[in-house]
Amino acid sequence: MTQRGRITWNGAAALGRMREGALRGVQLGAEHLLQVSRGRVPIEEGTLERSGVVSVDEQSVTAAVSYDTPYAVRQHEELTYRHDHGRTAKYLEGPLHEENGTITDIIAAQVRRSLR
Repeated sequence: MTQRGRITWNGAAALGRMREGALRGVQLGAEHLLQVSRGRVPIEEGTLERSGVVSVDEQSVTAAVSYDTPYAVRQHEELTYRHDHGRTAKYLEGPLHEENGTITDIIAAQVRRSLR
């Protein structure tokens, strides 16, 4: 003889927790990207490196990493500039592609944690 159990689905609460976890994961993933990219930013005085920030849009559950100096885009795009060892153009684009799996793992871990 088998027993039948009752399952109560609290969908709204579960979705809310998942969203909170996703927001936390997106924030942490973007902070990871910022950290990695700061290690590659061309450095003269450190102004460009210090200008890096993470912005999170809670409504769309997205994040952005940006650098805010008048020359940030030029330093990122100009492939002919010479940089100190380990510093490079594409200082944000390169790490984004290289760290994609890690960032995805960070987000997934936060979503899983939110559902415990």
